[in-house]
Amino acid sequence: MLEHTPRAAPGRRNSLTGLLLPLGDRSLLLPNVAVAELIGYQAGVTREDEPAWSLGRIIWRDLSIPLVSFEAASGGSTHVGERARIVVLNALGDSGIGFIALLVQGIPRSCKIDNQLNYVDVPLGPLELAAVQVGEQVPRVPDLIALEQLLLDEQLI
Repeated sequence: MLEHTPRAAPGRRNSLTGLLLPLGDRSLLLPNVAVAELIGYQAGVTREDEPAWSLGRIIWRDLSIPLVSFEAASGGSTHVGERARIVVLNALGDSGIGFIALLVQGIPRSCKIDNQLNYVDVPLGPLELAAVQVGEQVPRVPDLIALEQLLLDEQLI
């Protein structure tokens, strides 16, 4: 007797491609479609009254976009290491922000994420929605809508 293995409905995926973004003290997990581009590190142009997590604005494709330290925005500190890069994210909300630049500490790594994510019970930062098991790592799922709102609240748009 043959066993029936359920198949995904046409057009439905059982997995998606994610990106693990290395930060100084943790990794973030995002779907790869959230990332517009990885670029080399450049210091942002800051104003005096900006919060510590705001690293100013950078120019990307003739656009001036905010550069953010996710760790500092989540209560940690900013570190610009020798492998620092910037990930330009596609904004998700209806805030009018097109892109957000995020400081990372190395090159993001691609991974397959299936629909059976294993959530891990660990303390989360204010901009984190969840922690999940991906291989040996426990990356955090960032709340990008809340990050956009933080930028709006601080008038950094």
